Amino acid sequence: MNYRQLGQSELKVSELCLGTMTYGQQNSAEEATQQLDYAVAEGINFIDTAEMYPVPPNGETQGRTETYVGYWLARQKRDSLVIATKVTGPARGYDWIRNGPRVTRAHINSAIDGSLKRLQTDYVDLYQIHWPDRNVPMFGQTAYDPYAERETEPIAEQVAALAELIKAGKIRHYGLSNETPWGLAQFCRVADQAGLPRPVSVQNAYNLINRVYEYGMAEMGFREQVSLLAYSPLGFGVLSGKYRKGMHGSGRITLFPGFGQRYGKVNVPEAVAAYAKLAEDHNLAPVTLALAFVRSRWFVGSTIIGATSMAQLQENIASARVNLSPDVLAEIDRIHLRFPNPAP
Repeated sequence: MNYRQLGQSELKVSELCLGTMTYGQQNSAEEATQQLDYAVAEGINFIDTAEMYPVPPNGETQGRTETYVGYWLARQKRDSLVIATKVTGPARGYDWIRNGPRVTRAHINSAIDGSLKRLQTDYVDLYQIHWPDRNVPMFGQTAYDPYAERETEPIAEQVAALAELIKAGKIRHYGLSNETPWGLAQFCRVADQAGLPRPVSVQNAYNLINRVYEYGMAEMGFREQVSLLAYSPLGFGVLSGKYRKGMHGSGRITLFPGFGQRYGKVNVPEAVAAYAKLAEDHNLAPVTLALAFVRSRWFVGSTIIGATSMAQLQENIASARVNLSPDVLAEIDRIHLRFPNPAP
């Protein structure tokens, strides 16, 4: 396993990060422990979770993922691991979280204390804003709607609150998620003006059928030295090929209707078929092609993988041993020109 520096921080993270959002819904506590043990044995030192998890979110299970990770973490050598979690943003109807989550100082303080308790640790290495407090298009939306504007916490206040957590030793660094170029620029500018810590990472969707990050965020990340934590590298399993011959009963898209709607858009099946054919032509599994592609990008700090079975996890981690040839990468770009971002 190779390791990369996360933004301007001192954190060295494995190029694969274990995502945990199925723990507590599709995976039991025992299965979570098995996955975590296996991932660490294979060299993964980076674990990502969130106060909102598991998915799909609901009031009965919220926080269970962090609790399962905490059971495991309490028995580990804490300073050998990089633990990331997130504070839930507003406007998605999750009123069971703090009577309606926001990213204000009070909400941030309440959220981190809850996460630390569930994770059974004194600090997290990376604390992320799960999605912006302000109005932005998210999760398959592509157009900004000025008529959807709402009351929002100033970015300066969010930065100040996160800086206080760093000073208090509750977090080491902070990052953003589901963020836009404007938002990332503002966080960096505001932090610099106030002489406070900058974000070190941004966790956005990035995969073969959603390369929107390349258009504005990649330049921002390069110039501001902020790493991408790429989530959904398999597009909710679509890029694994398991849905091509009918819906797969254990997949999130089939188990939870309405979940992952961006992967049901026009041209997604055709693009997925083209990438699957490319993988077959080069004796690669579609999973390996998809994950190795994301890992190959210069702007990616770590690729977040997730699995509901050990077999899936083993295949995902094994992809770290594959480097795509220039010819395969060129073929990927040719397919991308035919089917540009069908699942943004």
